[in-house]
Amino acid sequence: MTPEEKAGQVILPFFTGTDVEAHAQVVERLHLAGSIIMGDNVPLDASGAVKPATMQALNRRLAKASAGRAWPGIIAVDQEGGLVSRLGRPLTEWPAPMSYGAAGNGALARLAGKALASELAHLGFNVDFAPGADVTIGPNDPTIGARSFSADPEAAAALSVEFSRGLLEAGVLPAAKHFPGHGSVTADSHRSLPVQGATLEQLEARDWKPFRAAVGAGVPMVMTGHIAVPALEPGVPASLSQATYGALRDLGFEGVAVTDALNMSAVKGKYPDGKAAVMALAAGADLLLMPADAAKAHAAVVRAVKNGRLSAARLDEAAVRVATMMHWRGRAGAPGGAAPGSGAGMSSRVSAAAITVLAGECRGPMVPGAVRVTGGAPRDRALFAAAAGRAGLRVGSGPVVNLVGFGGRPAKGDIAVALDAPWAIAGSTAPVKLALYGRTPGAFDALAAVLAGKATAPGKLPAAVGRYPVGTGCR
Repeated sequence: MTPEEKAGQVILPFFTGTDVEAHAQVVERLHLAGSIIMGDNVPLDASGAVKPATMQALNRRLAKASAGRAWPGIIAVDQEGGLVSRLGRPLTEWPAPMSYGAAGNGALARLAGKALASELAHLGFNVDFAPGADVTIGPNDPTIGARSFSADPEAAAALSVEFSRGLLEAGVLPAAKHFPGHGSVTADSHRSLPVQGATLEQLEARDWKPFRAAVGAGVPMVMTGHIAVPALEPGVPASLSQATYGALRDLGFEGVAVTDALNMSAVKGKYPDGKAAVMALAAGADLLLMPADAAKAHAAVVRAVKNGRLSAARLDEAAVRVATMMHWRGRAGAPGGAAPGSGAGMSSRVSAAAITVLAGECRGPMVPGAVRVTGGAPRDRALFAAAAGRAGLRVGSGPVVNLVGFGGRPAKGDIAVALDAPWAIAGSTAPVKLALYGRTPGAFDALAAVLAGKATAPGKLPAAVGRYPVGTGCR
């Protein structure tokens, strides 16, 4: 490959809108690794639902832009479940990853990962930037929250590995993220550069356990986060830090190290015009995700090799790792995938296994046959009303069910329900408190069934919520 082809092979760009042709031509001209699909690239109908056939066609055009190589191009998406889900209905809606921590069932996480990825594969995706292997510290974690499987490093490790295995079984490559751990910092890297003040010993004991497990399980990609770690390299985002990539390789990782999006505020302002791309590659990254300007990043990498700021051997190493991963993916064959919505039953099963009682009775009906509902978004209340009807509950009178979403205020009412991260109800005055970890139709069915006494709540808290410790739940 020429230096220009190698430089393209290590860049994964984004584009805006749903007009794919101009972007596909850029991928072809610069020999880019492929493309990532963001929310504004997803074709929607008038009701806001994904148009599967159009999405397939768009991805086929992007795949064609990588034709001529001996390996397929990357067609990637962020589809974790919960708040980070680029593709909505008619694809299956999945609850937050913390659901698997509450359910405490690795086999269920694996089956869910496979079902989620099968629908992605059907649309032409071959990479999902999931799962989050971050260990959350609870309410002081503003970014990850319910995107984390658990506050327990061992549980987060086991469950993220099983979810990754499910993705791989469906033919979709996972990426464990965000090394060296984003769940234990108190700032959001989308807005600023968080500082991780832990010692290396503390990182090893908590944040790095899921990544060590991922490496041991053969996960093909690890994503580095935009987090400054003074114990490794003060003031430098981990995604651009040689010491951080050294620590990752010291775990035994031999796969593709991919940066978090380089257009995020933690790096974009300080390292413009391709500077971040060159720094990341020189530090040890193999794949540069979403540089603010792919053409400038490409030109900067080529120029850096020519003037000696980036060694040709380092670019070769990165390009070979990406090409090897995709060559292996291409040789493995593309499973047929599964139709959009085919995982709905599995999604419901996850929520039914995860729903957790923090305070209240564990047996029998929690309400007398009718309820009032408040809080949440209009869609949340509509889904709850529909689920209540299916469970035989009337809506309009009786105890007040208060739905509390991400960042919600302490809930009043008779029954407080956390829809996302459970610590939103830590200060609730409601005598009954439930954690749901999702806002899907299946999650609301699980909630209505428990309220009506038609099902029990088997979940256990995977993270402490105020005075309720890890493991709180019905016995």
